[in-house]
Amino acid sequence: GKNEYDLLVIGGGSGGLACAKEAAQFGRKVAVLDYVEPSPQGSSWGLGGTCVNVGCIPKKLMHQAALLGSALKDAQHYGWNIAQPVHHTWSVMAQAVQNYVKSLNWGHRVQLQDKKVKYFNMKGSFSDSHTVRGLTKAGKEVSCCYNIVIATGGRPKYPTQIAGALEYGITSDDLFWLKESPGKTLTPFVLSYVSLECAGFLTGIGLDTTVMMRSIPLRGFDQANQMASLVTEHMESYGTKFLKRCFPTKVEKLESNRLQVTWKNTELGTEETDSFDTVMWAVGRAPDTKTLNLETVGVKTNSETGKIIVDASEATSVPHIYAIGDITEGRPELTPTAIAAGKLLAQRLFGHSSELMDYNNVPTTVFTPLEYGCVGLSEEAAVQCHGSDNIEVFHAYYKPLEFTVAERDATQCYMKMVCLREREQRILGLHFIGPNAGEVIQGFALGIKCGATYPQLMKTVGIHPTCAEEVTKLHITKRSGLDATVTGC
Repeated sequence: GKNEYDLLVIGGGSGGLACAKEAAQFGRKVAVLDYVEPSPQGSSWGLGGTCVNVGCIPKKLMHQAALLGSALKDAQHYGWNIAQPVHHTWSVMAQAVQNYVKSLNWGHRVQLQDKKVKYFNMKGSFSDSHTVRGLTKAGKEVSCCYNIVIATGGRPKYPTQIAGALEYGITSDDLFWLKESPGKTLTPFVLSYVSLECAGFLTGIGLDTTVMMRSIPLRGFDQANQMASLVTEHMESYGTKFLKRCFPTKVEKLESNRLQVTWKNTELGTEETDSFDTVMWAVGRAPDTKTLNLETVGVKTNSETGKIIVDASEATSVPHIYAIGDITEGRPELTPTAIAAGKLLAQRLFGHSSELMDYNNVPTTVFTPLEYGCVGLSEEAAVQCHGSDNIEVFHAYYKPLEFTVAERDATQCYMKMVCLREREQRILGLHFIGPNAGEVIQGFALGIKCGATYPQLMKTVGIHPTCAEEVTKLHITKRSGLDATVTGC
């Protein structure tokens, strides 16, 4: 039957749910369509989108499992008597994480019901610019809508040109739902930071893990001073293996059920092989638009990326059709930005607001074993915008106090602040590699969002003894060429 809605959201991820619930607050009739197409390996999940089910939430929990393993090693230096060797049981961790994710799925359904948002567990497809057909196994339901928001996000890509990739490989969509340990794991390509995060916690819980990279890691993040390289160097020193300047050519299944991977080493010009229990592809994500029928209604996309082109108000090329989150061109693929954009869109549509989402100075963190957090411009972007003569970079190598007694190597603990050189010295970006980077960057993000300057930061009293305190003491510039290693208090 036909149901008319003031707003229909296609996609039940973070952005879509936030938009739908906010619109319902204004007394509007709202519906959400969400359906998870099982991965090629059969993994599927409930309402909540990538972040809840196969992204931020399970990733951070498994990252925590690995950090606890490191803490057990440190604990002995602090006087704790811990029997060795210590073993990790994947199934116990996985069950606990998956149970928590399922509780979040249920929580989202309850929230929609409480806010009187109609939820359809079905795929959405445009019939015309005002009509979305919901497809189910049992039949079809047509919803006529005045405003439509596309928030379907993306799904991991497979390198289908590689023989055996689809048949025998998994992606991050599958890893978090494995009931048994992935065992010896290979992660090829690493075109997203999620793959490095996964490799980091797999190593941390004691699994033999190899990362294969054809080019630089953490593309899109700050490369000056090798910020990205410092992250991978730390991973390597703690046991993750790296095959650099290599790319796989085929995957074959052996009689033992193990996977034999053949790859080319471009530096040596050789062909090499090894066997693994699991191959997890990390070749980036593609917009989930296949069933939407966008061409029929004239919604324009970027032909290269497949992402939907939107303006500052999240509007597509078709009036009353909007798009938010990972599916949109030029937006950060981050949960909090999708949520904020979704809420602001609903407020503009139904709450007489004119406030647009500000995508500048959005903080983020990569949850590798040694975390990397940043906000604002990278050094390269700052130079490109303002010129190298107009940029001042303050930096420091520091040692967390917690690392001292545990005798942990702190070679890769590093921070830098990118500022304008003019008299005001406004802070353009802050980059931090070290423990709890997300917590550190979140606090400084407010100041940078408010236009903080270097002199203001120098007047800020640090909390002693913390890693974040070192930010308030940055005084060595890269331009000076002086040693940036922090010594003592």
